[in-house]
Amino acid sequence: QLKKLIQPFILRRLKNQVLDELPEKTDITLQIELSEKEKAFYEALRLNAIKKLNNKDVPAGQKHLQILAEIMKLRRACCNVKLVEDKIDLPSSKFNAFTEILEELLENKHKALVFSQFVDHLAILKKYLEENKIPFQYLDGSTSMKERKLRVDAFQQGEGEVFLISLKAGGTGLNLTSADTVIIFDPWWNPSVEHQAVDRTHRIGQKRMVNV
Repeated sequence: QLKKLIQPFILRRLKNQVLDELPEKTDITLQIELSEKEKAFYEALRLNAIKKLNNKDVPAGQKHLQILAEIMKLRRACCNVKLVEDKIDLPSSKFNAFTEILEELLENKHKALVFSQFVDHLAILKKYLEENKIPFQYLDGSTSMKERKLRVDAFQQGEGEVFLISLKAGGTGLNLTSADTVIIFDPWWNPSVEHQAVDRTHRIGQKRMVNV
């Protein structure tokens, strides 16, 4: 009923219908297999979560929040075990895959936007870039609007091969067409937020094909 009422006033057009001059965008999903030790850690977390949720001491009204918290912990463990337990020194399969992809991108003169929803995860990637002397820019929710503009302008002018961005803070309002590759390190709950993130580079002004 609502659709019938508003249809005469609302016209929804897709981006490729409006901007037919935009270059092609290719989406590639990479499935990363966890190591046996990572799988064991993940399974221990899962069993511990079930044990916590079956605890009768948890008030019924708070159980849904507890479920979300435990799911988030499992999601973080998939990225890097250190995000859940920093005292465990266990190599991350996802991180290793990222370094291989990045090495190939840099060899072929590509620039990349790297999105993660976890700021402490970005800190791990940031440390790797610093140690390997890979020039980069960085942006998260704590970055001021003034500094945000300076970093975006610097990247657009060639200062940095990689831009590390918090998905929530950098999903909109940025023009980063100097990059032609987008890496969504950990999938967001809402796919439309990811699409907005990709549109930081797949927009007016982009001349090269974009790989996501």
